[in-house]
Amino acid sequence: MMKRYDPRLWIGGILIFLGALTLLDNLNIISNISDIFWGVIWGLIGLFFLYRLFADRTSWWAAFPAFALLGLSISQLLPQALQGFSGLAFLGGISLAFLWVYFSDTSRWWAIIPAGVLLTLGVISVLDTVTGVDNGGILFIGLGLTFILVAILPGGRSRSWAFIPGAILIVFGALMAPPLVGFTKFIFPAVLIILGGYLLLRFFKNQSPT
Repeated sequence: MMKRYDPRLWIGGILIFLGALTLLDNLNIISNISDIFWGVIWGLIGLFFLYRLFADRTSWWAAFPAFALLGLSISQLLPQALQGFSGLAFLGGISLAFLWVYFSDTSRWWAIIPAGVLLTLGVISVLDTVTGVDNGGILFIGLGLTFILVAILPGGRSRSWAFIPGAILIVFGALMAPPLVGFTKFIFPAVLIILGGYLLLRFFKNQSPT
């Protein structure tokens, strides 16, 4: 009886696949066989971990290799015209892994933060390629929205504190956006002056009369 996981079966299949790709490349039918080969390999491994994840929901750790490798596979299989989205595909895959960890057990709310950060970085990588402008403001807006999600997603009633850093980061990011970035040279000194004046006022107000 043939062994289910006989290594000869897998090695033989990989060699046939690589040979077919090489032949198609030599016939000028396809190109970039290295990216196609590794894209398919990573995709198959990712699908294996995805099967493991669905077969045993307690194996939540399998979400990380599953979605990360599937994202890597997509990034390598993208056509040349869409290579600017490769970073989003890979980082978005890892972000999905963290979201899976959260939604499989909402007590693991900490997973929302790396999910939002990675997705934001993926979006920035696309914007850097497409627009070529400074997207520093997008980073802070993405981080702010991440904290807002911490507060509003299921189980977030006890995490209302996340609204505060979320709102601050969104405002800070909006001020760094290209149309408003010039105003920051006036706003930040004003904030410092107001804050310093408030602290001095509190100090003198609390002094007992002599």
